[in-house]
Amino acid sequence: MFFDVFSFFTLIVLTLLSVIVSHASNSSSSSTCVVKDKEEDAELGEMATMESLIGLVNRIQRACTVLGDYGGDSALPTLWEALPSVVVVGGQSSGKSSVLESIVGRDFLPRGSGIVTRRPLVLQLQKTEPGREEYAEFLHLPKKKFSDFSMVRKEIEDETNSLTGRLKQISPVPIHLSIYSPNVVNLTLIDLPGLTKVAVEGQPESIVQDIETMVRTYVEKPNCIILAITSANQDIATSDAIKLSREVLEGRSYRLHHPWVGVVNRSQADINKNIDMITARRREREFFASSVDYRHLAGKMGSEYLAKLLSKHLESLIKTRMPGIACLINKSIDEIEAELHQLGKPVAIDSGAHLHTILELCRAFDLVFKDHLHGGRPGGDRIYSVFDNQLPHALRRLPFDRYLSLQTVRKVISEADGYQPHLIAPEHGYRRLIEVAVNYFRGPAEASVDAVHSILKELVRRSLAETQELKRFPTLQAEVSRAANEALERFREDSKTTTLRLVDMESSYITVDFFRRLPRGNEKGGIPPAAASIDRYTETHFHQIASNITSYIRMVSETLRNSIPKSVVHCQVREAKRSILDYFYVQLGQMKGNQLAALLNEDPALRERRQQCIKRLELHKSARDEIDSVSWS
Repeated sequence: MFFDVFSFFTLIVLTLLSVIVSHASNSSSSSTCVVKDKEEDAELGEMATMESLIGLVNRIQRACTVLGDYGGDSALPTLWEALPSVVVVGGQSSGKSSVLESIVGRDFLPRGSGIVTRRPLVLQLQKTEPGREEYAEFLHLPKKKFSDFSMVRKEIEDETNSLTGRLKQISPVPIHLSIYSPNVVNLTLIDLPGLTKVAVEGQPESIVQDIETMVRTYVEKPNCIILAITSANQDIATSDAIKLSREVLEGRSYRLHHPWVGVVNRSQADINKNIDMITARRREREFFASSVDYRHLAGKMGSEYLAKLLSKHLESLIKTRMPGIACLINKSIDEIEAELHQLGKPVAIDSGAHLHTILELCRAFDLVFKDHLHGGRPGGDRIYSVFDNQLPHALRRLPFDRYLSLQTVRKVISEADGYQPHLIAPEHGYRRLIEVAVNYFRGPAEASVDAVHSILKELVRRSLAETQELKRFPTLQAEVSRAANEALERFREDSKTTTLRLVDMESSYITVDFFRRLPRGNEKGGIPPAAASIDRYTETHFHQIASNITSYIRMVSETLRNSIPKSVVHCQVREAKRSILDYFYVQLGQMKGNQLAALLNEDPALRERRQQCIKRLELHKSARDEIDSVSWS
């Protein structure tokens, strides 16, 4: 016959120890448990090795709590969830605390109705030499020994209330309690809040789901041994602990070699009655094997037997899983160190170091910015697109055809002549038409300057975002952004002045040789003197003037198409590459120590993340050293 036993570790094909404890109700005052022992006849192992292995896990668990690793949804690599553990699970008031006290031989856990256990209790039992005094220590009170176990109970209550308050809230942050006694075996047990079905007064409506979620985070761990407790006079089919364990195991069944270990709790009375009840339950349910060993169903003997079996199988689990845990630790160390490298080192405190750090961060930004311009990163090619596409297109769209219409040319030439008509060629009219036409180039010239300015601003924004080192310091990042954009504004103004001056130069001095080289047969420069008085104001004459000026403007357009990019690159791009933060460097040199420190006011979220990584790295390295110190032979 096969019987249901519940351990998540079997879910991944490896069958280990699983324990089900049945605890009597208040009227019964006893409990029983079912134990699946993979190697029934095997020895419990050498005590020294067992103490070493379980002590190893105890030390790593304590380090996890001190350094803030409680598992759950941590964004950092967690060691807590990888450690082998024995988790005590049961319904509310099912007797979990009584079973633990029977194992320890002391009354030390809080009593009461409702949810008494409201934080996980990591109970680490450490065997001492015979004759030594029994005492307890809390991880949060490392230098205080408790020999009065009623004070242990009070401290658990006080420490629970310090996080959860007195309104029956729960918290996933564990309490670590170590008990040193010659009457215990080396063993670590984790007691969890009891499963419940209804929230009572003062509890949030979510308390039922919150408790189940917390319990599942423990029992679903791959290295978990479940100690599932239920009342001896309760139908096993309705047991909360067994129901949850069945869900974790997906209803699988395993043969039990050591099915029952009786543990008599607070009252020793009427043991035979409880034995009879358990026997009847076995016959009624036909749930357990016929090899029930009732020798262990008696008071402290049962609890000692249970503790030794748990200790033995915990040791076996540690031996089996520790190589994998060691690999996990090494992998996590590499990941955390890589993240710490990315987060950067903590900032020094003296002003000289502050200035050095700021300059290094500015240089890092400058390198990224230049990389964009040089083509190592995308974006710089957009500047060339301004000169190769935007500027030529803008030049072609200038309205010279409309401006140099016959009507406009006639009007300008006539007005330029004034009261006395020109003799040979209307030079004043030519110059006036050329000057106005050349002014049209100011628009494309300014547009080119502004377009490149926008691209440079975008590259500054990108470079700031891509400079990982600057993300730590939002104040400095904002100051670098301000300084860089102010420099770009200065470069734009210089570029605009220089570029528009190029346009103005074209209207200030007309290339006379262009007109002198025009073919004389077409009379591009004027009309024959003999015909001047006849057709100087004819339509053909004005058409010829418009054609001559159009040719000249076309030449000017080609000239500016080549010279505007030179001016923009020289005044904006080149200067941005050379000196985008030069003025900021001057300002830095004038700052006092407190001003420099203010620039390195690190992002609190990143500072907190670094501290978490440092603690987690310390934990994993400590665990690695602890594992290396144990002899695995």
